[in-house]
Amino acid sequence: MLASDAAQGIGGRLIGPDVEFSGASFDTRSIEAGQLFVPIVAERNGHEFIGEAYAGGAAVHLTSEADPFRRDHTAIEVADTADALMALAGFARQRSAARVVGVTGSVGKTSTKDLIAAACSAQLRTTANERSFNNEQGLPITILNAPDDTEALVLEMGMRGFGEISKLCEIARPDIGVVTTVGHSHTERVGGIDGVARAKRELVEALPRSGTAVLNADDERVLAMANHTGASVLTFGRSGDVCIADLELDELARPRFSIATPWGSADVQLLVSGEHMAMNAAASIAVAGSLGVDLDRAVTALADADISGMRMEVTTLASGAVVVNDAYNANPTSMRAALDAVAAMGATRRYAVLGMMGELDDVEGGHREVAQHAVECGIDLIAVGTDLYGIRPTDDPYAALGQLAEGDVVLVKASRAAGLERVVAELIAR
Repeated sequence: MLASDAAQGIGGRLIGPDVEFSGASFDTRSIEAGQLFVPIVAERNGHEFIGEAYAGGAAVHLTSEADPFRRDHTAIEVADTADALMALAGFARQRSAARVVGVTGSVGKTSTKDLIAAACSAQLRTTANERSFNNEQGLPITILNAPDDTEALVLEMGMRGFGEISKLCEIARPDIGVVTTVGHSHTERVGGIDGVARAKRELVEALPRSGTAVLNADDERVLAMANHTGASVLTFGRSGDVCIADLELDELARPRFSIATPWGSADVQLLVSGEHMAMNAAASIAVAGSLGVDLDRAVTALADADISGMRMEVTTLASGAVVVNDAYNANPTSMRAALDAVAAMGATRRYAVLGMMGELDDVEGGHREVAQHAVECGIDLIAVGTDLYGIRPTDDPYAALGQLAEGDVVLVKASRAAGLERVVAELIAR
């Protein structure tokens, strides 16, 4: 894209010579040659790093204030760089012929996004968010960095309050909208689980009549969203248009199942652990089928598909013990799913090292519910950093676990702020 075209497209002012750029970044640590640098003003003022961006190969930058680099480098002057990033992504989306898939849900949206990308890649040139680039900064960066020949663009959409998904949809203009689940995530911000449903529903409300809403048939709040869209509706789950049957789990709780779809039937096997991953795979098959991907090719791709790190990431230690790193985030719904997966694994002893879950409307009730589910699953609970689970927390989870051996399984999970990936790293190091 030419800087002059970008400036005109977003109502900015070009300063300096016109140049061409390809893609964008707001992080000087990962910027690539020829990209646009977007200085975000947050805890640190991103304009301070413009020099580093050019040292890393930036071709042009956005600016919302005077900076010393204007004499030597091309800039696009805007009122607000964060707003301009969103506007520029919207401008790029208008120029793209890709079919856009939006993915949201309280549980499983990143894993589902990864599996959709894998299934679609079997036949289509596919681009998806890296990791969980699902907010007003990560999503536009994904759009801007998508290759020009992208045929399927898979965009995870996060939500921490009302209106956020609607704002993302305004620039992404999804053709397909996937809702995985409605659970107790960010309930503090939206007044409970019904508020979560309302906020997630913004994705299907944004779909055009020519689009498709891909909805979880086993979640009544998700299924009810069919009444709030003019798009076609395709359901998935143990019931629905894309239907799971004969589900089995192996010794690492990796699912095997059959799937019946409007395009035929197939047997599916996954590398990732957890019964809930079968639901995510069913959603991915529904999307792939909607985009015309051959069912057998999609299923073959899913058999080798991996997902983003710290999400049911299984590591076998030198001792033979198994560590399940699900430390990226947590809420009561995802906690129960992870505990169920550990309970289904072949093991003699099962442990769960759990930290605090954030942004719950019922903080104490949510943690006690998880603790009770651990008991029901026969899993020994070790709390780190919080007494909300009803047991005394430990500062030394390694001592609490003791000597691990073959036959032991350890789940590590908490909300992102708890940083429990450090526990996983130490267990592997030891």
